[in-house]
Amino acid sequence: MQAGVRRGRPGHDLESVLRGAVKVFNERGYDGTSMEDLSRELGITKSAIYHHVTGKEELLRLAVDRALDGLFALLEEISLLEAPAIGRLEELARRSVLLLVAELPFVTLLLRVRGNTRAERRALARRREFDAAVAALAAQARDEGDLRPDVDPALVARLLYGTINSVVEWYRPRDGGSPAQLAEIIVSVAFDGLRVKP
Repeated sequence: MQAGVRRGRPGHDLESVLRGAVKVFNERGYDGTSMEDLSRELGITKSAIYHHVTGKEELLRLAVDRALDGLFALLEEISLLEAPAIGRLEELARRSVLLLVAELPFVTLLLRVRGNTRAERRALARRREFDAAVAALAAQARDEGDLRPDVDPALVARLLYGTINSVVEWYRPRDGGSPAQLAEIIVSVAFDGLRVKP
């Protein structure tokens, strides 16, 4: 075992504790969830949870960071693509949908934070940073002549991610259609209205 890595009870590693916490946070709301609720959901004692984390807020921070780290990794990936800004923006949207589907509970929780705790305020600040990066990419696409000049780039970012983020409210993996098909439909519909018409 690595130095500094704590071992949980069999079947209850940090990942299972985190997934269980996210499930309860999404069902009851973060503020409405107690450590007792988490203990009951996971079927372990509160002390077993504290073996992995310092408390409820650390679970929240780890959960929202998973979603945010994924989004920032996508930004890094698309920055390496040799493509016009509009192509990189489309690819960012496409990959964002796939990330959302892959990490649905974590993204759902991220979209519900309101800024009541330090972890939530930090998450909201990171979301604003991400939105600004998307707006900057939209501005570049506009300046290259591929995105409508009459739509403010910050509004483009809000509209695009408002559409993408709405998926958490209705998407269920069993509904049919693959995540890739869903991503293509969203990108097609969104960018049909955003692109400069030939």
